[in-house]
Amino acid sequence: MSDEEVERRAAADPDAGIIPSGFWDNAKVILPETRQQITLRLDPEVIRWFRRSGKGYQSRMGAVLKSYVEAKRKRT
Repeated sequence: MSDEEVERRAAADPDAGIIPSGFWDNAKVILPETRQQITLRLDPEVIRWFRRSGKGYQSRMGAVLKSYVEAKRKRT
């Protein structure tokens, strides 16, 4: 998409507003942690279930594990 197209769509979006001057002045780039490769043994049924959902199934498995960790942290 060209810059012109982006600007045209933003101008047509009723939810888009004007960004105030200085909005980005204190912004900081925060890079995500790199993922670690491990070997993990899982039940075949679990692997089949996630693989059926298609490409990106390992990322979805990681998202499920991450949400579990976050839920456990909130309880303690």
